[in-house]
Amino acid sequence: MQKLNHESTITLKNGVVLPVVGFGTYKLKGEVCEDSVQSALTSGYRHIDTAMIYKNEAEVGKVVNNFGLLREEVFITSKLWNLDQGYDTTLRAIDESLVRLGTSYVDLYLVHWPTASADETITINKRQETWRAMEEIYKSGKARAIGVSNFTVNHLKEMEAYANVLPMVNQVEFHPFLYQKELLEYCRLHDIVVEAYSPLTQGNKLTDERIMTIAKKHLREPSQILLRWSLQHGLVPLPRSSNKQHIIQNIQIFDFELDMEDMDKLDSLNENLHFLRDPGILG
Repeated sequence: MQKLNHESTITLKNGVVLPVVGFGTYKLKGEVCEDSVQSALTSGYRHIDTAMIYKNEAEVGKVVNNFGLLREEVFITSKLWNLDQGYDTTLRAIDESLVRLGTSYVDLYLVHWPTASADETITINKRQETWRAMEEIYKSGKARAIGVSNFTVNHLKEMEAYANVLPMVNQVEFHPFLYQKELLEYCRLHDIVVEAYSPLTQGNKLTDERIMTIAKKHLREPSQILLRWSLQHGLVPLPRSSNKQHIIQNIQIFDFELDMEDMDKLDSLNENLHFLRDPGILG
Protein backbone atom coordinates (compact mmCIF):
# COMPACT_ATOMS: atom_id res chain seq x y z
CA MET A 1 0.00 0.00 0.00
CA GLN A 2 1.02 3.64 -0.42
CA LYS A 3 3.34 4.90 2.30
CA LEU A 4 1.55 7.37 4.53
CA ASN A 5 2.77 9.99 6.97
CA HIS A 6 1.08 12.53 9.23
CA GLU A 7 0.97 15.01 6.33
CA SER A 8 -0.76 12.55 3.96
CA THR A 9 -4.14 13.53 2.54
CA ILE A 10 -7.11 12.03 0.74
CA THR A 11 -8.56 13.91 -2.21
CA LEU A 12 -12.34 14.27 -2.27
CA LYS A 13 -14.25 13.96 -5.52
CA ASN A 14 -14.30 17.77 -5.91
CA GLY A 15 -10.53 18.09 -5.47
CA VAL A 16 -10.53 19.24 -1.83
CA VAL A 17 -7.90 17.41 0.22
CA LEU A 18 -8.30 16.33 3.82
CA PRO A 19 -5.67 14.92 6.18
CA VAL A 20 -5.88 11.15 6.64
CA VAL A 21 -6.23 11.43 10.43
CA GLY A 22 -8.47 13.91 12.23
CA PHE A 23 -8.89 14.92 15.85
CA GLY A 24 -12.36 14.37 17.29
CA THR A 25 -13.77 16.74 19.92
CA TYR A 26 -16.99 14.99 20.98
CA LYS A 27 -17.62 15.58 24.73
CA LEU A 28 -14.63 17.92 25.06
CA LYS A 29 -15.75 21.14 26.76
CA GLY A 30 -14.29 24.47 27.82
CA GLU A 31 -10.64 24.56 28.84
CA VAL A 32 -10.32 20.79 28.40
CA CYS A 33 -11.35 21.21 24.76
CA GLU A 34 -8.98 24.14 24.23
CA ASP A 35 -6.05 22.29 25.81
CA SER A 36 -6.80 19.13 23.82
CA VAL A 37 -7.05 20.93 20.47
CA GLN A 38 -3.86 22.83 21.31
CA SER A 39 -2.11 19.53 22.03
CA ALA A 40 -3.46 18.02 18.83
CA LEU A 41 -2.21 20.88 16.65
CA THR A 42 1.15 20.82 18.44
CA SER A 43 1.38 17.08 17.81
CA GLY A 44 0.84 17.52 14.07
CA TYR A 45 -2.90 17.06 13.56
CA ARG A 46 -4.24 19.39 10.88
CA HIS A 47 -7.82 18.13 10.79
CA ILE A 48 -10.20 19.07 13.62
CA ASP A 49 -13.74 17.68 13.81
CA THR A 50 -16.48 19.48 15.75
CA ALA A 51 -20.26 19.92 15.59
CA MET A 52 -22.91 22.36 16.71
CA ILE A 53 -24.26 19.85 19.24
CA TYR A 54 -20.82 19.39 20.83
CA LYS A 55 -21.11 22.98 22.12
CA ASN A 56 -17.41 23.56 21.58
CA GLU A 57 -17.17 25.28 18.20
CA ALA A 58 -16.09 28.52 19.89
CA GLU A 59 -13.28 26.77 21.75
CA VAL A 60 -12.11 24.98 18.61
CA GLY A 61 -12.17 28.23 16.64
CA LYS A 62 -10.31 30.14 19.34
CA VAL A 63 -7.43 27.66 19.42
CA VAL A 64 -7.19 27.26 15.64
CA ASN A 65 -7.28 31.00 15.06
CA ASN A 66 -4.63 31.71 17.70
CA PHE A 67 -2.30 28.79 17.01
CA GLY A 68 -0.19 30.56 14.41
CA LEU A 69 -1.06 28.53 11.33
CA LEU A 70 -2.73 29.94 8.25
CA ARG A 71 -6.45 29.19 8.10
CA GLU A 72 -5.96 27.03 5.01
CA GLU A 73 -3.45 24.86 6.89
CA VAL A 74 -6.12 23.47 9.25
CA PHE A 75 -9.05 21.41 7.94
CA ILE A 76 -12.15 22.16 10.03
CA THR A 77 -15.32 20.04 9.96
CA SER A 78 -18.60 20.94 11.62
CA LYS A 79 -22.05 19.39 11.49
CA LEU A 80 -25.67 20.44 11.15
CA TRP A 81 -27.69 19.38 14.17
CA ASN A 82 -30.94 17.43 13.72
CA LEU A 83 -33.25 20.18 14.98
CA ASP A 84 -31.73 22.61 12.48
CA GLN A 85 -32.65 20.45 9.49
CA GLY A 86 -34.91 22.01 6.87
CA TYR A 87 -34.03 24.47 4.12
CA ASP A 88 -34.10 27.85 5.89
CA THR A 89 -32.87 26.56 9.23
CA THR A 90 -29.91 24.80 7.63
CA LEU A 91 -28.84 28.02 5.93
CA ARG A 92 -29.10 29.82 9.26
CA ALA A 93 -27.25 27.08 11.15
CA ILE A 94 -24.10 27.27 9.01
CA ASP A 95 -23.89 31.02 9.55
CA GLU A 96 -24.18 30.54 13.30
CA SER A 97 -21.48 27.86 13.28
CA LEU A 98 -19.15 30.11 11.29
CA VAL A 99 -19.61 32.91 13.83
CA ARG A 100 -18.79 30.57 16.70
CA LEU A 101 -15.76 29.18 14.86
CA GLY A 102 -14.56 32.65 13.91
CA THR A 103 -14.05 31.76 10.26
CA SER A 104 -15.69 32.60 6.95
CA TYR A 105 -15.88 28.95 5.85
CA VAL A 106 -15.57 25.37 7.03
CA ASP A 107 -13.68 22.82 4.99
CA LEU A 108 -16.40 20.22 5.46
CA TYR A 109 -20.01 20.54 6.61
CA LEU A 110 -21.98 17.39 7.41
CA VAL A 111 -25.62 16.53 8.06
CA HIS A 112 -25.14 14.99 11.51
CA TRP A 113 -27.92 12.35 11.42
CA PRO A 114 -30.49 11.21 8.83
CA THR A 115 -33.31 12.37 11.12
CA ALA A 116 -34.58 15.81 12.15
CA SER A 117 -35.42 14.53 15.63
CA ALA A 118 -33.23 15.19 18.68
CA ASP A 119 -33.87 11.54 19.55
CA GLU A 120 -31.81 9.59 17.02
CA THR A 121 -34.19 6.63 17.29
CA ILE A 122 -37.13 8.60 15.87
CA THR A 123 -37.41 9.27 12.14
CA ILE A 124 -38.37 12.75 10.99
CA ASN A 125 -37.41 12.93 7.34
CA LYS A 126 -36.31 16.38 6.18
CA ARG A 127 -33.38 15.01 4.23
CA GLN A 128 -34.29 16.30 0.79
CA GLU A 129 -34.95 19.92 1.74
CA THR A 130 -31.95 19.88 4.08
CA TRP A 131 -29.66 18.65 1.33
CA ARG A 132 -30.94 21.34 -1.04
CA ALA A 133 -29.71 23.87 1.51
CA MET A 134 -26.42 21.99 1.89
CA GLU A 135 -25.88 22.33 -1.86
CA GLU A 136 -26.51 26.08 -1.55
CA ILE A 137 -23.95 26.27 1.26
CA TYR A 138 -21.45 24.46 -0.95
CA LYS A 139 -22.09 26.76 -3.91
CA SER A 140 -21.71 29.81 -1.68
CA GLY A 141 -18.24 28.75 -0.53
CA LYS A 142 -19.22 28.62 3.13
CA ALA A 143 -18.25 24.94 3.00
CA ARG A 144 -15.51 23.71 0.69
CA ALA A 145 -17.07 20.24 0.78
CA ILE A 146 -20.34 18.76 2.04
CA GLY A 147 -21.33 15.35 3.25
CA VAL A 148 -23.34 13.32 5.70
CA SER A 149 -22.86 11.46 8.95
CA ASN A 150 -24.51 8.27 10.19
CA PHE A 151 -26.03 7.56 6.77
CA THR A 152 -26.60 3.92 5.86
CA VAL A 153 -26.48 2.47 2.35
CA ASN A 154 -30.26 2.93 2.13
CA HIS A 155 -30.02 6.60 3.07
CA LEU A 156 -27.26 7.12 0.49
CA LYS A 157 -29.24 5.33 -2.22
CA GLU A 158 -32.22 7.56 -1.44
CA MET A 159 -30.00 10.59 -2.08
CA GLU A 160 -29.38 9.51 -5.66
CA ALA A 161 -32.98 10.51 -6.45
CA TYR A 162 -32.79 14.06 -5.09
CA ALA A 163 -29.16 15.20 -4.86
CA ASN A 164 -27.55 17.32 -7.56
CA VAL A 165 -24.29 17.16 -5.64
CA LEU A 166 -23.72 13.80 -3.97
CA PRO A 167 -22.00 13.71 -0.57
CA MET A 168 -18.23 13.74 -0.60
CA VAL A 169 -17.91 12.22 2.89
CA ASN A 170 -19.90 9.89 5.13
CA GLN A 171 -18.80 9.94 8.78
CA VAL A 172 -19.91 6.85 10.71
CA GLU A 173 -18.98 4.74 13.69
CA PHE A 174 -16.40 2.28 12.37
CA HIS A 175 -13.95 -0.08 14.06
CA PRO A 176 -13.15 -3.82 13.86
CA PHE A 177 -16.14 -4.68 16.04
CA LEU A 178 -18.36 -2.67 13.67
CA TYR A 179 -16.74 -3.47 10.33
CA GLN A 180 -19.35 -2.04 7.96
CA LYS A 181 -18.03 -3.72 4.84
CA GLU A 182 -21.12 -3.21 2.66
CA LEU A 183 -21.23 0.50 3.50
CA LEU A 184 -17.53 0.90 2.84
CA GLU A 185 -17.79 -0.83 -0.53
CA TYR A 186 -20.80 1.29 -1.53
CA CYS A 187 -18.95 4.48 -0.59
CA ARG A 188 -15.83 3.44 -2.50
CA LEU A 189 -17.95 2.70 -5.57
CA HIS A 190 -19.50 6.18 -5.38
CA ASP A 191 -16.28 8.02 -4.47
CA ILE A 192 -17.47 8.91 -0.96
CA VAL A 193 -14.71 9.07 1.65
CA VAL A 194 -15.61 7.27 4.87
CA GLU A 195 -14.54 8.89 8.12
CA ALA A 196 -14.47 6.68 11.22
CA TYR A 197 -15.70 8.10 14.50
CA SER A 198 -15.17 6.12 17.71
CA PRO A 199 -12.33 4.26 15.92
CA LEU A 200 -10.99 3.28 19.35
CA THR A 201 -14.32 1.73 20.42
CA GLN A 202 -14.59 4.52 23.01
CA GLY A 203 -11.98 2.57 24.93
CA ASN A 204 -14.27 -0.41 25.43
CA LYS A 205 -12.18 -2.96 23.52
CA LEU A 206 -8.61 -1.79 24.01
CA THR A 207 -7.92 -4.67 26.39
CA ASP A 208 -9.29 -7.32 24.04
CA GLU A 209 -6.66 -10.07 24.00
CA ARG A 210 -6.75 -10.40 20.20
CA ILE A 211 -5.91 -6.72 19.76
CA MET A 212 -3.31 -6.80 22.52
CA THR A 213 -1.58 -9.76 20.85
CA ILE A 214 -1.20 -7.81 17.60
CA ALA A 215 -0.06 -4.75 19.57
CA LYS A 216 2.67 -6.77 21.30
CA LYS A 217 3.79 -8.18 17.94
CA HIS A 218 4.38 -4.64 16.64
CA LEU A 219 5.52 -3.15 19.98
CA ARG A 220 2.60 -0.73 19.77
CA GLU A 221 -0.37 0.39 21.84
CA PRO A 222 -3.74 -1.28 21.13
CA SER A 223 -5.12 2.13 20.13
CA GLN A 224 -2.44 2.45 17.45
CA ILE A 225 -3.38 -0.96 16.06
CA LEU A 226 -7.03 0.06 15.71
CA LEU A 227 -6.12 3.35 14.03
CA ARG A 228 -3.70 1.66 11.66
CA TRP A 229 -6.46 -0.81 10.72
CA SER A 230 -8.66 2.16 9.81
CA LEU A 231 -5.96 3.73 7.67
CA GLN A 232 -5.26 0.51 5.80
CA HIS A 233 -8.94 0.21 4.93
CA GLY A 234 -8.81 3.69 3.43
CA LEU A 235 -10.80 5.23 6.26
CA VAL A 236 -10.10 8.60 7.88
CA PRO A 237 -10.10 7.89 11.63
CA LEU A 238 -11.08 10.61 14.10
CA PRO A 239 -9.61 9.62 17.47
CA ARG A 240 -10.57 11.76 20.44
CA SER A 241 -8.71 12.15 23.72
CA SER A 242 -8.06 14.73 26.40
CA ASN A 243 -4.88 12.92 27.47
CA LYS A 244 -1.81 14.58 25.93
CA GLN A 245 0.17 11.34 25.76
CA HIS A 246 -2.71 9.55 24.02
CA ILE A 247 -3.17 12.45 21.61
CA ILE A 248 0.48 12.09 20.58
CA GLN A 249 0.31 8.27 20.38
CA ASN A 250 -2.79 8.42 18.19
CA ILE A 251 -0.95 10.18 15.39
CA GLN A 252 2.20 8.04 15.66
CA ILE A 253 0.78 5.37 13.37
CA PHE A 254 2.73 5.94 10.17
CA ASP A 255 5.98 4.08 10.83
CA PHE A 256 4.60 0.54 10.87
CA GLU A 257 2.16 -1.58 8.86
CA LEU A 258 -0.23 -4.38 9.69
CA ASP A 259 0.28 -7.44 7.52
CA MET A 260 -2.48 -9.38 5.81
CA GLU A 261 -2.76 -11.82 8.71
CA ASP A 262 -3.22 -8.95 11.17
CA MET A 263 -5.85 -7.33 8.97
CA ASP A 264 -7.76 -10.57 8.52
CA LYS A 265 -7.77 -11.18 12.28
CA LEU A 266 -9.05 -7.68 12.96
CA ASP A 267 -11.67 -7.92 10.20
CA SER A 268 -12.95 -11.12 11.81
CA LEU A 269 -13.78 -9.31 15.07
CA ASN A 270 -16.93 -7.78 13.59
CA GLU A 271 -19.99 -8.12 15.84
CA ASN A 272 -22.02 -5.26 14.31
CA LEU A 273 -21.42 -3.66 17.71
CA HIS A 274 -22.51 -0.04 18.04
CA PHE A 275 -21.30 1.99 21.00
CA LEU A 276 -23.53 4.85 19.84
CA ARG A 277 -26.97 4.69 18.29
CA ASP A 278 -27.47 2.46 15.25
CA PRO A 279 -28.71 4.64 12.36
CA GLY A 280 -29.94 1.51 10.60
CA ILE A 281 -33.22 1.80 12.51
CA LEU A 282 -33.98 5.14 10.84
CA GLY A 283 -36.15 5.06 7.74
